[in-house]
Amino acid sequence: MHLLDPGILGIAILFLLGMLVIVKQVATGSILDKPRGNLKVQLVNIFNLFFLLVVNPLAAILLITRGLATIDPTHMTVDEPWILMVLEFVGLVMYVIGYLLMAWALITLGRNYQLGGSAPRSEDKMVTDGPYRLVRHPMYTAALSISMGLACLIQSWAFFSVFCIYLVLIFLLIPVEEDGLRKAYGEQYVAYQQNAKKLIPFVY
Repeated sequence: MHLLDPGILGIAILFLLGMLVIVKQVATGSILDKPRGNLKVQLVNIFNLFFLLVVNPLAAILLITRGLATIDPTHMTVDEPWILMVLEFVGLVMYVIGYLLMAWALITLGRNYQLGGSAPRSEDKMVTDGPYRLVRHPMYTAALSISMGLACLIQSWAFFSVFCIYLVLIFLLIPVEEDGLRKAYGEQYVAYQQNAKKLIPFVY
């Protein structure tokens, strides 16, 4: 027994993605930003854009057309109805929370927004309110929540692999980004690091 009809789920994914694009345009003044920085930074940002703007819409279209299970060779067959419902419920909650958190972070950052790993500009202010009170990198938390949520929703090993790749890339990028923030804001950022968790509120 499925929690959500695949067609409805696909439409919901496209709706959330469309709303996020609108929020980003209104809050930051741009929809797409050109990846820059060293190769590691560019790789993470390209992967992020690919996941949000290609993988998510493609998954949504395949769900709407009922073609995902036939096209994806890594699709899992879950025979136990209760396991399927738990996966879909957890996936739906993580997916929606991820989008809401990302939108909240974008609104909070406003014109201070830059692609991950970019050094702060001279006019950028250090943001510590909104979701940044809870974690230092809420947009990365959101991206991980979205990718894991999608993997659970559609029960695909390929999408679980995407989450794992995301996790590795984000852990490679965070030290680069935090080094730039320490150089820009000094002791103010060091104190903030001690008061706010990295990715998971109250935990890590």
